[in-house]
Amino acid sequence: MTAAVAARARAEFDVEIRAETSPLGPDELRRALRDFDAVMPTLGDGFTAAVFADVPQPRCGLLANFGVGYNHIDVAAARAAGVAVTNTPGAVTDATADIAMTLMLMTARRAGEGERLVRAGRWAGWHPTQMLGLHLTGKTVGILGMGRIGRAIARRCHFGFGMAVRYVARSDKDLDFPAIRAADAEALAAAVDVLVVAVPGGAETHHLVDRAVLAAMRPAAILVNISRGDVVDEAALIAALQTGGIAGAGLDVYEFEPRVPAALIAMENATLLPHLGTAAEEVRTGMGMMALDNLAAFAAGGPLPNPV
Repeated sequence: MTAAVAARARAEFDVEIRAETSPLGPDELRRALRDFDAVMPTLGDGFTAAVFADVPQPRCGLLANFGVGYNHIDVAAARAAGVAVTNTPGAVTDATADIAMTLMLMTARRAGEGERLVRAGRWAGWHPTQMLGLHLTGKTVGILGMGRIGRAIARRCHFGFGMAVRYVARSDKDLDFPAIRAADAEALAAAVDVLVVAVPGGAETHHLVDRAVLAAMRPAAILVNISRGDVVDEAALIAALQTGGIAGAGLDVYEFEPRVPAALIAMENATLLPHLGTAAEEVRTGMGMMALDNLAAFAAGGPLPNPV
């Protein structure tokens, strides 16, 4: 946790703050349910049905997730065990949208490739056809998932770059900019220059971007994923990049992170970030404070501000 979050946690609770940054191990997950009144888990802390089955009467009454995504928690199993789950919506929206724009620009304009060229001492100087990329202004962006983050990305694209917006969502959205709703992911992929994945993780969206969706994309189009790694079929994405099915990909998340396939690392047309979506101190502090608000409400016996 950031210093501000840790200070508040220590002031308000009898707290144990874990020093390691790796996900909780099997024994730690079970101890968390068994020995604490509430837990603040985060990405990678796999509170699965099997973990709850091993602790059928947990002392823990709340998993106050540090993050908006909670597909690492089996919410149904938690509820069955009498454990509430909260998350931190809103706190992550703008930061994650900014990373999506970073990936769009880096991939479209080959910024990562260019930086590597300069650092390696291989840049021979400017010329008229050097490292030509995709000009984003005026292009069409497709937003797969028009929730808070998807809307924030679409607004940046429309108002900042004059891009036309198309999207896929469960229903029509009331937006303050023009946007066309597509029938499904394949139809969206076929109609856009940039496809941005902004759906929640979980069983419903696992491999939502599969071989068929990637095949529907234009050869000059790029894919950006800031959602969860397993929403994109990584093997199919690698194949599409290797064969020229799409021009590039900008990724902040990976199907089996932190493991990144060697094939992706070797590709110049893949922009790879280490899950930086919310990596700004004020944003992480905001997330922590929201999680602590949920913990405080739970301790006081009041309604939870952000239940899932």
